[in-house]
Amino acid sequence: MLSKNILDALNNQLNHEFYAAHAYMAMAAYCADKSYDGFANFYIQQAKEERFHGMKIYNYINDRGEKAIFTQLDAPKTDFNSLLETFKDGLAQEQEVTRRFYHLSELAKNENDFATISFLNWFLDEQVEEESMFETHIDYLERIQEDNNALYIYEKELSARHFTEEAE
Repeated sequence: MLSKNILDALNNQLNHEFYAAHAYMAMAAYCADKSYDGFANFYIQQAKEERFHGMKIYNYINDRGEKAIFTQLDAPKTDFNSLLETFKDGLAQEQEVTRRFYHLSELAKNENDFATISFLNWFLDEQVEEESMFETHIDYLERIQEDNNALYIYEKELSARHFTEEAE
């Protein structure tokens, strides 16, 4: 059984993961509209990953004998000035997710909820990878700038990205 504080925080995070997926789909739509199909694919795969994270939390809540609560999602940002802006926004989003998982971990620690602490460790490790990935893409895009040939090659690389749950 989860405490009310932890259950509320987990439900809040569950909804935030689905919001993140929503935001990544908005970034994919921006990229697709600009004919950056490889970058659109990157964000579509990122959205799949966020929904997977949301479902991990959903399943954990159920496994602990509680009920997952879904709430209304805010509309994500849909207008961007550049590909670089989408990645900077993605990094900021991942940093917020990290902050939220730190908060959840602190709650679990304060309540001696060792099962939840163990569960959250996977997400903490995942967030290190997520932030690093976005930082790397930002570095690449800043380096490429307006080099259309490099951007074309980079986009082709991103078009090959596929998320599978087994990879997690």
